[in-house]
Amino acid sequence: VLVLHRYPRDRHYVIRDGLVQSVDEYTGRIQPGRTWNDGLHQAIEAKEGVSIEPENQTLATITFQKYFRMYPTISGMTGTAATEAQEFFDIYKLNVVEIPTNVPVLRVDETDQFFKNTADKFGAIAKSIKEAHDRGQPVLVGTVSIEKSELLSEYLDKEGVKHAVLNARFHEQEAHIVAQAGRIGAVTIATNMAGRGTDIQLGGNYEFRLEDELSEVPEGKERDKAIAKIKAEIAEEKDRVRAAGGLFVLATERHESRRIDNKLRGRTGRQGDPGLSRFYLCLEDDLLRIFGSETLFAKMMNSSLEDGEAIVGKWLSKAIETAQRKVEARNYDMRKQLVEYDNVMNDQRRVIY
Repeated sequence: VLVLHRYPRDRHYVIRDGLVQSVDEYTGRIQPGRTWNDGLHQAIEAKEGVSIEPENQTLATITFQKYFRMYPTISGMTGTAATEAQEFFDIYKLNVVEIPTNVPVLRVDETDQFFKNTADKFGAIAKSIKEAHDRGQPVLVGTVSIEKSELLSEYLDKEGVKHAVLNARFHEQEAHIVAQAGRIGAVTIATNMAGRGTDIQLGGNYEFRLEDELSEVPEGKERDKAIAKIKAEIAEEKDRVRAAGGLFVLATERHESRRIDNKLRGRTGRQGDPGLSRFYLCLEDDLLRIFGSETLFAKMMNSSLEDGEAIVGKWLSKAIETAQRKVEARNYDMRKQLVEYDNVMNDQRRVIY
């Protein structure tokens, strides 16, 4: 039995084969051979009563950007490169080309809803989820952190809505849960890392259902009959979900990067399916602190909004996108400066190594 410990500074680890092994806090994967610096790993080994290994010493480091630029040819494909096109060109001299979708996109991207505080916002979110759940529309809720996921879970428990909470800690089982997020009335709360790379199909994922339900059923008539039944159930459920409006992607706030918001939106309305996406915001969101509590924007929101009331407007979404662009530009400047410093380090690397 592996026991997942949490240590100061968010260090996660397990004891396996008499060794302290690091665990990635986002994916939950064990990272063999990775140890912590400054004696922290040895302190944990002493605490757990296992043999104390000598401390690792870092002899050389390289930035991701410089490492990728060592390849003679680089390329890539992603659904969210357009907002970062300038950085791709400046750092890697890569152009970004947008490829049109295979079939027309039927997804409806609704205007952001803005609330006064977190309590009003989460109350409205829970109400929207319950309404969608009651009419059979599946809901995928995107949160920015595990804490926000757990807070929303408490609100849904009060509303009596059955749901699954994913926090990207146990990635294998989460892929199976996310794969079925398109079933009738399903409610799935996930951070932007959880279950990524899993295809959400309306009515349920055929391959995952076979693996989950028929893994121990041997080949033969009985298995063929069960497969036919699953196919029929998925086809019927898909029609019902399409009639209910498709997958509803609901985000509890905007992320620092527009790319992550677009990635979340893109999980619905795929391959010509209907879909809906909506973002809920309030003044207490991390991103909106950029405006400051004493700015004209914040004062106007406080004075014009009643408790529990929402403001909807395209000008508001544009104001939020402006804030996101500012944060993206700041983060890009940091990465760009890192590359400039690394150009100097690279001359030393070439001489020494």
